[in-house]
Amino acid sequence: MIKKINKDTVRKKKAQRIRNRFEGTASRPRLTVFRSDKHIYAQLIDDTANNGIGKTLCHASSLDKNSGLAHTNTVEAGQYVGKKIAEQALAMGIKEVVFDRSGYIYHGRVAAVAESAREAGLTL
Repeated sequence: MIKKINKDTVRKKKAQRIRNRFEGTASRPRLTVFRSDKHIYAQLIDDTANNGIGKTLCHASSLDKNSGLAHTNTVEAGQYVGKKIAEQALAMGIKEVVFDRSGYIYHGRVAAVAESAREAGLTL
């Protein structure tokens, strides 16, 4: 009998394999992206803090009321989130990050976050 595997389960396995290859530090945190059906979220994580549990340094999402976005599940929303997270990181003195796509394909909203963060001054 053929069993259908849940797409989210497959994505989480991919994300774990990706995270085994690198970790964020205080000087070069991990920029992780989460994409839902309606919104997109990004956060900078220092994986070495809190005895290896990790600490979120800053975050940005398409939920922001001042974003001026007509739709929050578009590439424009991804560009907005990438720009906001880069502004917050630069304000904290962080210029280099490790990009974690969380098992998603580097395309569309996920790529828009990365590209706009690069354009705003972060080195990925």
